[in-house]
Amino acid sequence: MKTKTFIAASTFKRLDLFLTTECELSRSHIKKLVDDGLILLNGKPCKAGDSVKVGDSVQVTFKEPENLDITPQNIPIDIIYQDKDIAVINKQQGLTVHAGGGTKGDTLVNALLYHLDSLSGINGVIRPGIVHRIDKDTSGLLVVAKNDLAHVSLAKQIQEKSAKRIYIALLEGNLKTDSGTVDTLITRSDKDRKMMAVSTVKGRRAITDYKVIKRYNGYTLCEFSLKTGRTHQIRVHAKTLGHPVVGDKVYGYKKQKFDLNGQLLHAYKLILTHPTTGEVLEFTAPIPEYFESVLKKLKEV
Repeated sequence: MKTKTFIAASTFKRLDLFLTTECELSRSHIKKLVDDGLILLNGKPCKAGDSVKVGDSVQVTFKEPENLDITPQNIPIDIIYQDKDIAVINKQQGLTVHAGGGTKGDTLVNALLYHLDSLSGINGVIRPGIVHRIDKDTSGLLVVAKNDLAHVSLAKQIQEKSAKRIYIALLEGNLKTDSGTVDTLITRSDKDRKMMAVSTVKGRRAITDYKVIKRYNGYTLCEFSLKTGRTHQIRVHAKTLGHPVVGDKVYGYKKQKFDLNGQLLHAYKLILTHPTTGEVLEFTAPIPEYFESVLKKLKEV
C-alpha cells in the first residue's frame, strides 16, 4: 500500500468532495477507504462528510489493486457505442448488471469483460466499469467506463445531475395529472429487506419527474426522468402514485394480465458529456418488441 498527503488550498464542505478534486477516486470509493480507516484528516480518523478547511492535511492510504476474480462470458449484449473511454450498452431484460445477492455469474460485467478491451477498476473487482445500474428486469441504456478517469467524470455527472437518464414505462390505470414530480425519502422496507419503500422519517431523498405520453383504456404510458438514482426508484414512485408499472410483481399486482418476464420499464434516453472531448452525447434505444406488442393490444383514449 502507498500513502499520499493532500493539503487543502481552499475550504470544502465535505472531505469526499475535496478528494474527488485531488485524485481519481469516486465518492463511493472514498467512503470505503474512510470506513476502512485508510483516510486521516489532520492525522485523525474522519468521516466522508467532514468539512475541510484551508491548510488541512488529508492523508490517504491506497490499497494495492486486487486480482480480478470474475470470469469473462460470451453473453450477447447490444453495444450501441464505444470508444477508448466509454461504452454505451442497451441492456436486455433479464440480465443482472453485476454480481451480488447470490448471483456470481451470467451478469453484464461478465459479458463486458469478454466483449470490451478494458474497464475501469475504480469501484473494486466486484463491478468493474459500472458507473450506474438498472434493475435485472428493466431494459435499456447504461454507460460503462473503460478507464478510471472516465469513471470519475461520469460518476460526477450523475452525482451533480448533469447526466440525464430518461425512462418509458407503462403504468396500471390512468394518472389524474399529465405531469408532476414525486419527491420522497426511500429506504429499505422493514417487511422485506430486498424491497425499497417510501418513508417520512428516514432514508435518502429520491426525486422523479413524470410526464404522460399517451393514455389507454386502463393504462398510461409515461416518461420518467431521474433526478436521483435510488434503488428501484421509478418502480417505488410509480407505486406511490397509485399506478405501479405493468409487469412489476414486486411493487405492482401479483396477477398480471399480460404474459411478461418483468416490468415494462425501459431506459430509452441517455445524455452525458464525454469525459475526454467534452462533447454532449445523446443516445436513444427503442422500446423492446415485447413492450411494443403490449401497446398494440391496448385501446387509446
